[in-house]
Amino acid sequence: MNELTGAWTWLTTGSHWQGENGVPHRLLEHLWFTGASLLVACAIALPIALTLGHLGKGGALAVNISNVGRAVPTLALLALLSITPLRQYGEVPTLIALVLFAIPPVLTNAYIGMREADRSVVEAARGMGMSGRQVFGQVEVVLAFPLIMTGVRSAAVQTVATATLAAIPGGGGLGRIITAGFNLQNTAQVVAGALLVAALALLLEGLLVALARVGDPMRRRTRRRTPGRGTGAPEVPTASTAGA
Repeated sequence: MNELTGAWTWLTTGSHWQGENGVPHRLLEHLWFTGASLLVACAIALPIALTLGHLGKGGALAVNISNVGRAVPTLALLALLSITPLRQYGEVPTLIALVLFAIPPVLTNAYIGMREADRSVVEAARGMGMSGRQVFGQVEVVLAFPLIMTGVRSAAVQTVATATLAAIPGGGGLGRIITAGFNLQNTAQVVAGALLVAALALLLEGLLVALARVGDPMRRRTRRRTPGRGTGAPEVPTASTAGA
């Protein structure tokens, strides 16, 4: 309890919320690391996973290759990248390490979501004359959307936690608060930094859960149903509804 009380005191001290070493500045750095690496990871992983899931070929190999990155400790990868010529580009080594760490959950969940899309619905859409592109965009991706967002959410939360390691080789973010606490042997500051990271992770997960619910195509279709069609189970996006 003494550590928690000390952490609260640290967090409520005004000087800790000012300047380049203050919480707002470190929080913005942390959000930059997280947001940039997550966007790049999605830009790389989603097209590959969705395409391979639609084709049903090569997905297992891609998933296994992407998961190799999980076997390499992130701190070790950060240390290796920080001694390469990339170090002259500032935070690039940190972003590369975080992107490699974020790709596996995004790629794996998106691929599984595409492969687990209801085959009867997919075949019905094809049987009604929908092209491969229409089946891909209007049926398979719609059915895979919940798992796709689960992968993005998992990657985001993991990246928030892992980005704290960026402070060890000299990067920014909330991890700098924790490392500074270790250097000063200030346990309260270490706990305060950990609490900030945990709160950010929980807030981001809640935001992505809400975004997934609002953006879910299946939920939007259900809301657009006319009153005369009843209040039973939500519509399955068959070929006819997918083209609507």
